[in-house]
Amino acid sequence: MKPSPSIPRRILAGPDLFDRLLGGGALVLLAAVATALARGRADWPAIPWQVWGHLSTIVIALSLTPAILWQRRGTARHRLLGYVWVGSMAVTAALSFDIRQINQGEFSPIHLLSLLTLVALIRVVLTARARNRQGHRQSVRQLALGALLIAGFFTFPFNRMLGHWLFS
Repeated sequence: MKPSPSIPRRILAGPDLFDRLLGGGALVLLAAVATALARGRADWPAIPWQVWGHLSTIVIALSLTPAILWQRRGTARHRLLGYVWVGSMAVTAALSFDIRQINQGEFSPIHLLSLLTLVALIRVVLTARARNRQGHRQSVRQLALGALLIAGFFTFPFNRMLGHWLFS
């Protein structure tokens, strides 16, 4: 794909070490989710549609993270995958407001992360559209680390569904 003529060539460089680590972390988490899902097959019929939607969109975001971070920036492909990633993250966060099993039907502290994610996604899009490369890169990295990897890690301990499936 040809780069946009308005973006300097140095921006189109490949990933740095942090990008590689974030992408690798996303792949490790994706493998853990896939393994947990395979091991939890017997419980699938009892899982509400909101949880399936949440899992589906997070799998899309996890799959796209290395594809976006490990490629050249500024290309049409990067923008397209970026918009799909943002949409997937937004749907993931929005669906989480209807998943309230942890606090017996009430919102839990994790819902604050969902709200923060939705706000941060707006910043990701606005900084990209304003061609604020540094702000965009910082926002994407923060989301990938916080809303994907750290939040994703915490879906496995504490006898939560994926953790139960993976470790039982």
